Amino acid sequence: MPKTEKDRYLSNSLIRGLEILKMFDASHSTLSLAEIASKMGVSRTVPFRFLYTLQHLGYLFQDETTKRYQLTPKVMELGFAFLNTMQLPELARPYLEKLRDQTGASAHIGILDGNEVVYIARAATSTNFSTLNVMIGSRLPAHATSMGKVLLAFLPKEKLTAQLESVDLQSFTTQTKTMLRDLTSELEEIRLRGYAVSNEEFELGICSVAVPIFDRDKMITAAVNVAAPTSILSAAILDSQIIPAVCETAKALSGFAK
Repeated sequence: MPKTEKDRYLSNSLIRGLEILKMFDASHSTLSLAEIASKMGVSRTVPFRFLYTLQHLGYLFQDETTKRYQLTPKVMELGFAFLNTMQLPELARPYLEKLRDQTGASAHIGILDGNEVVYIARAATSTNFSTLNVMIGSRLPAHATSMGKVLLAFLPKEKLTAQLESVDLQSFTTQTKTMLRDLTSELEEIRLRGYAVSNEEFELGICSVAVPIFDRDKMITAAVNVAAPTSILSAAILDSQIIPAVCETAKALSGFAK
């Protein structure tokens, strides 16, 4: 991203502190000082002060025996503070449950954050497939998911162009779009037809369908989708049952979006 004159106001300490918090995920629930320093590309002395501060503020905990750091529940306050400013997740609950029951698939609402989709509401099925069990706050790559593609497709064209300049088209399956021209072409098709389908693009055996949610100014603000094994969301019923149901839900939810 090109630097601007206002970049001189950036706080490097705050940036590095937040970068440390983002290092922790499902695959890295605990990290040592050496691992954090390695991820930052610095010596061990550099992150120590940031870690001490985050620990003092209650966002990190250090095990006295292993000396490894882990997140504390306090980090959830940051996310929930944001969700509490949004009425949509709470208002959407009965609509997602109805959509889940209609389709037999898990139903979700997500928003775009950079090149990722953040899940802000869900109505899960009782099945135990990994993608179907995403949690509120989970982040998935936009280019490989139906919600992500629909959120990208309905961005203003200038914003979409800027967004695609920084996207990393990582391959997750043989169906993932990894060429920018292919993704751009599909986004244009999505904008025209009004919905997106991800057929085994993020996880083999999983299909999802997403439709945009618009605010009162007709600007996209979120997306709603259903996701299930391809045996449930089969090609035979996508057009006749699944897509109309998701479109109906998105239309209803657009009345709540601000």
